[in-house]
Amino acid sequence: MTDPTTTAHSDEVSNVILIGMPGSGKSTVGVLLAKHLGLGFVDTDLLIQEHAGRTLQHIVDHDGYQALRRIEEQVLLELNADHKVISTGGSAVYSAAAMDHLKTRGVVVFLDIPLPVVIERIGDHSMRGISRRPDQSLEDLFEERHRLYQRYADLTVAGEGKTQDQVCQAVVRQLPTRSALFRAP
Repeated sequence: MTDPTTTAHSDEVSNVILIGMPGSGKSTVGVLLAKHLGLGFVDTDLLIQEHAGRTLQHIVDHDGYQALRRIEEQVLLELNADHKVISTGGSAVYSAAAMDHLKTRGVVVFLDIPLPVVIERIGDHSMRGISRRPDQSLEDLFEERHRLYQRYADLTVAGEGKTQDQVCQAVVRQLPTRSALFRAP
């Protein structure tokens, strides 16, 4: 039986869901975390591209940022994974319905890095398929999303000044130890 003090989720919780800005390490840390925990790995950006048949940047360039968010919401709502580390796109938190769905299936971990580190890591963000308003600066986007990441996170792990391995270890240390995450599928 799961200790009710370790998580507010049901016994069906079996995923670690990573949220955060582009460049926060969701994909890289996600793979390391999946290996460490013996779980599968899902990158929802890849699921979106597979669903749409084109890259995230192509969707943003041709249909706009809102189209990407709609597709992302649909893909997330249809995701019924178990025993996985799930790396979400940076804009996943714009859909309350999608985040509520994910939260019923796992522990949401915010990989938190400051804006200068985001800028350093992503370089030319115009080619990253980032879902933002055309008139929105990266700084404004960061502030807007940071509040949403904090709202949905069960756990927050700071990534500044840490290697991807150190971030992975920090996530592992904070996970509920009696969670269904560690049960064999």
